[in-house]
Amino acid sequence: MKIFVAGFGHETNTFVSSRARYDDFDGGAYGPIFVGDAIFSLRTQNLPIAGFIDVIGRTSNQVMPGIWAHATPSGFVTDDAYERIANEIVERARHARADAIYLDLHGAMVTERFDDGEGELLKRLRAVVGPRVIIVASLDLHANVTEQMFHHADALVPFRTYPHVDMAETGARAARVLLRIGSGGRREHRVFRRMPFLIPIEAMATSQAPASHLYALVARLEREYEVDLSVTLGFPSADICECGPAIWGDGVNRAELDDAIARLEQVFCADEENWQAAYLSADEAVLRAKEIARSAAGPVVIADTHDNPGAGAGSDTTEILEALLRHRVPRAAFGLLYDPAAAAAAHAAGVGASVDLTLAAHTARPLPVRCFVEALADGRCKLEGPMMRGTELRLGLCACLRVEDVRVVVTSMKTQLLDRNLYRMVGIEPERMAVLVNKSSVHFRAAFEPIAEEILIACTQAGIVTDPARLSWKKLDPAMRLSPGGNAGRAPGV
Repeated sequence: MKIFVAGFGHETNTFVSSRARYDDFDGGAYGPIFVGDAIFSLRTQNLPIAGFIDVIGRTSNQVMPGIWAHATPSGFVTDDAYERIANEIVERARHARADAIYLDLHGAMVTERFDDGEGELLKRLRAVVGPRVIIVASLDLHANVTEQMFHHADALVPFRTYPHVDMAETGARAARVLLRIGSGGRREHRVFRRMPFLIPIEAMATSQAPASHLYALVARLEREYEVDLSVTLGFPSADICECGPAIWGDGVNRAELDDAIARLEQVFCADEENWQAAYLSADEAVLRAKEIARSAAGPVVIADTHDNPGAGAGSDTTEILEALLRHRVPRAAFGLLYDPAAAAAAHAAGVGASVDLTLAAHTARPLPVRCFVEALADGRCKLEGPMMRGTELRLGLCACLRVEDVRVVVTSMKTQLLDRNLYRMVGIEPERMAVLVNKSSVHFRAAFEPIAEEILIACTQAGIVTDPARLSWKKLDPAMRLSPGGNAGRAPGV
């Protein structure tokens, strides 16, 4: 078979004002758009397209590379960015005349025009290549899977871990599914179910119950029956009708498939009230961390979840930093603070300088500080943790600014703090810190759980809102419950 491969990924938070423009895909934190054979350079990274190419490369099938474009989560993808990238993928697929198509997608892309960016792309591809060409896509665990996506793809294969340590493995699974379909193993029966409630992202960690139990059941049912099963937990910050968790599967025997789906749905819903997250205020989290750290063997990690750029936040709030300073927490580190002006000022001053800066001066809550420039970096950081190993980020000018006994990592581009090397690039050894404040929700756990004495989730006043029950929904299906155990319907007053 000739297999055309491409990638187009964005997780869209429709409740924030930022936009994902073309330059965010081509030259953002993830680097340039990879075109043609340049896609093969991604093979060393923990990415779905890498796992897919690795499996296909061991067969006699031919990989035909198109383009791969991903951007940091934000608000809507602009029409310009979407049309330029989607059109190039479709045109390259048209000219490839391939027997099959593999797409490395996210599943929660919303554009200025389309509520379902991936579904629209799949529809366009299907219209061009026809019904006989196999289309398989890998998805993020946070995909908001739509009927349109399910209809136009022969198979959708999502991650099964959060943090997403199985991205390459998911691509490999997608390759095996595509090869099975290509060899005549298309399964006749397919079932799709949307679950009835939204889940806060902090409650989705698959190292903890109930997510750990649910995905263990998926594996058991696949061993018990001749079925492929999938679960996505949704991205609960996308105001579209079909936002929310979903389960689906395919099989050769309809009765077996129906039974497997029913058992999975029953366990999912029976655990509803356990899909909750426990939040602390900034002061509560800092005071608790300070107390635990007095006798801890490793650092206490605070997740600054409302300022997680991985969910579309600005990565530029200082509320927890203020609490660290107010409560005089020793040996603390705080990052990553998106502040290009502060990073540039630190580079101008040089290592060893003491300077007066206003951190987050571009926000509604600036913080004047006297700081010591402890280290500088050019922002190139190769990640080594289990989630993003091999990926090199380009964060522009970066610096470590010591404010009293708190080390603040400032960057010129946004990314969530999910890898220990993001501290090390400016000379901070995270294992030696007493308290770490990571602007992340869950992804940091892959690299930091092994060293953390305890993990706390802080809910600040600034930044985004990650509790879906507190969001002002307009397009969400009115039957969808806004939180586990919560009420159905949109938020009051909407």
